[in-house]
Amino acid sequence: MRVAKNTIVSLDIEIADIWGNAIQRSEEPVQYLHGGFGDILPAVEAVLEGKAPRERVEVRLEPEEAFGDYDDGLLRVEPRSRFPDTIETGMRFDGAALGEEEDLIFSVTDVADDKVVLDANHPLAGMALKVSCTVGEVRPATEAEIRNGAADQPGSVILRVLP
Repeated sequence: MRVAKNTIVSLDIEIADIWGNAIQRSEEPVQYLHGGFGDILPAVEAVLEGKAPRERVEVRLEPEEAFGDYDDGLLRVEPRSRFPDTIETGMRFDGAALGEEEDLIFSVTDVADDKVVLDANHPLAGMALKVSCTVGEVRPATEAEIRNGAADQPGSVILRVLP
């Protein structure tokens, strides 16, 4: 079976910068529902169309095709007093808790004596990437998976731009 609309595709995925430096690799195969359901970057999904098990594809993505351009407007500097005592770099906070109208998730990038620097950009925003995938199993999606717009397996993947 080949990758087509309404198939569940199992992939081994590697993400690297454009110089080939590894950023992330799937430890186990991940699955997604193919056909424009939004669980994988559109440019990656397009290159997978029609592929068969064991085929390997590689696609270079510019920032706008991957996780977007870096947006300085998504940086915030907040008073340290608004956060728990045990705050540290890497922690994440829902923007609604910070009074943001948008549905943003902020990561703590720096903690100073009286200030906390927050960033709602995706960690890979502004980066051109090389995504390499090896197709594993391809199977028809169930009616429930199509209705839900996602693979029912615990290893399902969401490789997309976050809001």
